[in-house]
Amino acid sequence: MAAPKRSLVIIAFAALYLIWGSTYLGIRFAIETIPPFLMAGARFVLAGLIMYVIAWSQGISKSSWANWRTSLIIGACLLLAGNGGVTISEKYIDSGLAALIVAIVPIYIVLLGWASGMAPRPTPIVWLALLGGFVGVGILFSPALHFSSNGDRHPAIGISILLVSSFIWSVGSLYSRVARHAASPFLTAAQQMICGGILLLFVGIVTGELRRLHPSLISIPSLLSFIYLVIIGAVVGYTAYIWLLRHCEPAKVATYAYVNPIVAIVLGALFAGETITMRTLIAAGLIIGSVALVITAQQLRARVEPAISAALEPAD
Repeated sequence: MAAPKRSLVIIAFAALYLIWGSTYLGIRFAIETIPPFLMAGARFVLAGLIMYVIAWSQGISKSSWANWRTSLIIGACLLLAGNGGVTISEKYIDSGLAALIVAIVPIYIVLLGWASGMAPRPTPIVWLALLGGFVGVGILFSPALHFSSNGDRHPAIGISILLVSSFIWSVGSLYSRVARHAASPFLTAAQQMICGGILLLFVGIVTGELRRLHPSLISIPSLLSFIYLVIIGAVVGYTAYIWLLRHCEPAKVATYAYVNPIVAIVLGALFAGETITMRTLIAAGLIIGSVALVITAQQLRARVEPAISAALEPAD
């Protein structure tokens, strides 16, 4: 495969960083006048249908029932629990804070991978990084228990939702690594989005969100944010992600995990009037720094261990 142009790589990374970092702010504006689960469900069903068309244009549109079953499980973990948790949490906390809590997903994955036997025991430096990440979460969470609520804003509820939803997202991510998928990544994405979107719509209906949905009261900012989340956030962002995975090292692509929270915090402060306190900055430094260290250490280990094994093999 020929190396892509440097300009295309830069554009793809910029899209991944800015688009996925901006979706937290988009969610905040969208759910101001659209019920959260219905918003998220409609978003992913529409995005999934678009991705399905992309897969069909590539000549790959057929999938087995086993692949659909896998997509249903992953959609439940990543989209219903994961993204659904993010969406509902933003009823209680700022978008930048939500992005910061979600950044601990790589930490969860390291611990779950070790506990399940899918990954080796973390090294001492990774343990230190894991500790730093949870200390950062503690700095954010402990004062939230004492914050007086401001209208519908209850920090402790929002952070608790995200800690649980991020854990379920991590479980789904690990399952996704060993599960059997469709041949096309676009078809796989389409199936997961459609399944997850339908589940989100179902939860929205069961929880009575249809009674709270008033199309005539949907504001222009909410509608535009919804369209942005579907077209730009889901379709363009995911396409950039798939393209980067095919043309760049995974370690470089994984940097979105600690760049997105920075983008989300800055955008929240600039466009939604969210406050950046010294406590938030300290916690952000601990969490983002820890995630960066975990990802870097894991990638270095993946490179070094095969090299050592090859060096120890006897010569023919």
